Amino acid sequence: MSNLPKFYTKKLKNGLEIVIIPMNKGSNVVSTNIIYKVGSRNEVMGKSGIAHMLEHMNFKSTKNLSEGEFDKIVKSIGGVDNAFTSFDYTQYFIKSASRHLSKNLELFAEVMENLKLTDEEFQRERKVVYEERLWRTDNNPLGYLYFRLFNNAYIYHPYHWTPIGFKEDILNWDIKDIRNFHKTFYQPKNAVIVIAGDVKVDEVFKLAKEKFSKIKNKIKIPKVHQIEPPLDGDKKINIHKESELEMVAIAYHIPNFEHKDMINLSALSELLSSGNSSILNKELIYKKQLVNQIYAYPIDNKDNGLFLCLAVCNPKVKAETVEKEIKNIMQNYKITKKELNKLKLNTKMDFITSLESSDSVAQLFGSYFAKGNIKPLLEYEKKINSLKIADLMNVKKYFDKSITVILK
Repeated sequence: MSNLPKFYTKKLKNGLEIVIIPMNKGSNVVSTNIIYKVGSRNEVMGKSGIAHMLEHMNFKSTKNLSEGEFDKIVKSIGGVDNAFTSFDYTQYFIKSASRHLSKNLELFAEVMENLKLTDEEFQRERKVVYEERLWRTDNNPLGYLYFRLFNNAYIYHPYHWTPIGFKEDILNWDIKDIRNFHKTFYQPKNAVIVIAGDVKVDEVFKLAKEKFSKIKNKIKIPKVHQIEPPLDGDKKINIHKESELEMVAIAYHIPNFEHKDMINLSALSELLSSGNSSILNKELIYKKQLVNQIYAYPIDNKDNGLFLCLAVCNPKVKAETVEKEIKNIMQNYKITKKELNKLKLNTKMDFITSLESSDSVAQLFGSYFAKGNIKPLLEYEKKINSLKIADLMNVKKYFDKSITVILK
């Protein structure tokens, strides 16, 4: 039996998809989300970071709203709003009392149809984005390591850069680039509205139709045709960055989010680095005291992703030593029946807990609808319940070739 809440979908004539997840718990809270199926995956070399820049611009002036008025209106109704850009999609949300759902949808419709994208606002916000790039990436050793890892893990595919983009591109865009990107990707047929919380299904469909049905699509949306070639051997890069501690990142190519092995890779990440008793934490933090932070997890993207291992070494510990230890564990880990049962229990509890909040439910459903297939989510609990040791051992096949980036 699935713990997922029921959901209802409808598509307007202009292609806008509406997803409603009633969670009538008496909280009188609703999470209103609009997701555009566009991220850094849809950018081209030389114009990286535009999807993220447009996320910032989406809170600026429109035909009927002055700059900053969107936020003021949300605050005036006691709500909060925010947004984020990923490799595959861009998501905006407003969390408010359920009675303000109509206003939330009205704001998102106004931004979709009437965003001004003035050059003056763009020039100011470009500086903000550039500072964000410096803060999160250039002046942050772990952030810089992460960025450089993708530069080397993908050569042909647009996942070659993370959503923040390259510094030189941020300085080089002009307002025409931003307007063209908005016209291309911010269309009803490329968007999904996800609403979770204390709502009535028929009322939500009626409101969504009222606010969005008259918005027209503009142009054809280009497809991403790039497929990253398989690794034909190990790749290792040493980068030099001022840092008190050495760091290492190891990436393995894995399939996309729809592949049957993704559930096994996700489960394996729990065994490897979730909690003090996990394999990597127990071995490298507590037993050998080589690192003070270590993470291992799959990135389940729309196109083929990565399984990442990132570690921050202890003082005087060489990254090459940690690299060797991680690769050895990735090739030789073993799993007991007891560990498997504990994994199933913990994973199910984490999943059920994540379904208590309208925000997390909307984000969970939204990520799958944005990537174009809800089936992996619907099958998640069933597949966790049927996990076998052999399933987790079988994914070792992905760990034979790697991209390693060492920062020292």
